[in-house]
Amino acid sequence: MRYEMADRLQRLPPYLFARMEEMVAEKKAQGLDMIDFGIGDPDVPTPGPIIKAVQDAVADPSTHTYPSSSGERGTRVVIADYYKQRFGIDLDPDKEVTVLIGSKEGIANICRAFVNPGEKVISPDPAYPVYANGAATLTDAITVRVPLHEKDGFLMRVEDIPKDAKMLYLNYPNNPTGAVADIEYLKRVMDQCRDNGIIFCYDNAYSEMCFDDYLAPSALEAGMDCIEFGSVSKTFNMTGYRMAYAVGNRDLVAGLRKCKSQIDSGTPKFIQRAAMRALSQFDGPRLPKMVRDNIDIYQGRRDVMVAGLRRLDLNPPMPKATFYIWLNIGGDSMAFAEKMLDAGIVVTPGIGFGDMGEGYVRMALTQSVERIEEALTRMVDIL
Repeated sequence: MRYEMADRLQRLPPYLFARMEEMVAEKKAQGLDMIDFGIGDPDVPTPGPIIKAVQDAVADPSTHTYPSSSGERGTRVVIADYYKQRFGIDLDPDKEVTVLIGSKEGIANICRAFVNPGEKVISPDPAYPVYANGAATLTDAITVRVPLHEKDGFLMRVEDIPKDAKMLYLNYPNNPTGAVADIEYLKRVMDQCRDNGIIFCYDNAYSEMCFDDYLAPSALEAGMDCIEFGSVSKTFNMTGYRMAYAVGNRDLVAGLRKCKSQIDSGTPKFIQRAAMRALSQFDGPRLPKMVRDNIDIYQGRRDVMVAGLRRLDLNPPMPKATFYIWLNIGGDSMAFAEKMLDAGIVVTPGIGFGDMGEGYVRMALTQSVERIEEALTRMVDIL
């Protein structure tokens, strides 16, 4: 007997990233040494004090039981304190904070909690695919893609935000472009959403991954008419821990909690202990040493990569944040990526992030300086 997937699942576009994984595996099977700039997964290990916190927590039998789907109260208190220290924002840990099993889960479930079939959900283009696919499509909503243009610094034009939409996803520092937004811009977006009854969802996963003394703002600094998603994944090299949080408007947090209560049983308590150890490093707006040490590694890689690409006349901008280089290659992004694969270099085709990503590739700074220099040498031979 054959089983047909639900219509909503069949509406999902082909997952380009899965095809890229297959192609990389084929090259590896042929014995080619692959330098992988494709996936945004830190290669730097989790800091030692956080690993020790996990080890201690696992040895504590009280962490072996079911957690709350909204997170242990102690975790929520630490998250609230982090927001106070880092952004100067007061949050009620009982009503304005909830713990997530990675921000991806929360980004999808907030749509499920508030958007009805046929309602419009705004996604930037290019963008993290979860907004359009895991959130809107799997909620039977209609995705409205609003283009981001290089000449605008990849900021969504506020006047282009459809007024009849139910929800808007926005993400700065931005994946995949590396673009950043200031608080004045976020205020304009929030005003537009408030005036038109649009739920403003702000994905701030890269808030601490900033260079050259730049510090990214929180959307909550513009007001509480939004829900913001944050994560320890990139800040502390904890992607595999699956620990994140949502904060902001208490009605939105309550809806997300209600949805989650029917789906999951929460992030393991010992993982929450690790996140508490990580976030408690903040004692003011500046990045703590544990984070600065991490950022210094990525900033060094960024400088080498950008300088090398500019010598090849590819001329990428110098990103202020994220660990991505968004490279304008002026042509077919998939063809460029395949050409790189032949040289043992993995990049992500921009078309995988939306139609407006065509003509670009994303390169994640998740390789050592030595491997970056080796990749640049290979690129000289093929470009």
